[in-house]
Amino acid sequence: MPRRLLWAGVGLLIVLPIVAVLVIIKLSQFDAMTTAGEQMQLPPEPVNMMRVREARWQPGVTAVGSVVAVQGALLRIEAEGIVKSIDFEAGARVAAGDVLLRLDAELEQAQLREAESAAALARLSFRRAQQLRKSGSIARSEFDQVAANLKQTDARVDFFRALINKKNLRAPFAGQLGIRQISLGQFLDKGSAVVSLQSLDPVYVDFSLPQQQLAELKQGLAVTVSSDSYPEQQFTGKVTAFNPEIDAVTRSIRAQATLANPDGRLRPGMFVAVDMQLARSESVLLIPQTAVVHGPYGDAVFVLEEGEQGADGASSLVVQSRTVRLGARRGDFVAITEGLAVDERVVSTGVFKLRPGMAVVVDNSLAPAFKLDPQPGNS
Repeated sequence: MPRRLLWAGVGLLIVLPIVAVLVIIKLSQFDAMTTAGEQMQLPPEPVNMMRVREARWQPGVTAVGSVVAVQGALLRIEAEGIVKSIDFEAGARVAAGDVLLRLDAELEQAQLREAESAAALARLSFRRAQQLRKSGSIARSEFDQVAANLKQTDARVDFFRALINKKNLRAPFAGQLGIRQISLGQFLDKGSAVVSLQSLDPVYVDFSLPQQQLAELKQGLAVTVSSDSYPEQQFTGKVTAFNPEIDAVTRSIRAQATLANPDGRLRPGMFVAVDMQLARSESVLLIPQTAVVHGPYGDAVFVLEEGEQGADGASSLVVQSRTVRLGARRGDFVAITEGLAVDERVVSTGVFKLRPGMAVVVDNSLAPAFKLDPQPGNS
């Protein structure tokens, strides 16, 4: 047993110095790597740069609205009867005066022929009475009776003609039909719904504005309308009317814009977003929307500043984060109300890869073209 302990001690005396030497070597390697990492400088990050520009634009007011047809109605039949013919296709476009529906009118036609025969006889009797009246062969009262009978029979003819005319449903204006709500051979009561007819070009957009905007609301102001049904397309029009009174409950004023809608994309009842430009203009500072970093504590941009001078005497560029306050947006730009000055340099794209104090180099060779009125190719 003492012999085993002796050999263990000898082994420890041999291994410990070797382990100590290995530890010292590794520690020196780690120190060298740390020193090299601290001295190593990353190459400047290429960024797109744009200077803060000053421009004048008309401020806008945003609202939500609904599309309303200039002419729109659910067509109903004025008479009762059995559907004899349906002269339209669901979803078709029709002109004003086109016949859409015919009810069976055989009974009314027979009554009309009877009334026309009675009117013809009354007209003949009236002519004879005129001749007799000239010769004084009949009394004035008899002549008046014959004249009244003629008027009565003519009125009865007009009545049956009007009744037959009401058996036919005609389009009151040009537009697009909806889904038909009747079938061939069906008996319809007076006022039965037949089909919806909507005029789709132009259309109205009704929207409300707070009473604070009343002084700036005028006819002819330009509006831009967008819908989530067509996210890449905008529709333009002008304010054409507004109510003279303020809503006593919401303290808002109701306005109406008229928009051209040749392709029928805007449909009555559609929810839309409205951007109305006011008549006045104001000076604003603009930067691209892609330059803004949205954070939990506010919005910020990266501003280019001069860094330390190098060995060649040239100064490098570094980026610093600066908090800004945003204003209205238009096209690819956003207005800055606080935090920047005219002609300051900001990073326009790729801000997600930057951090304060990072060295950068400006490279605008692939910078996008920012516009106030972008026109996407697929709109």
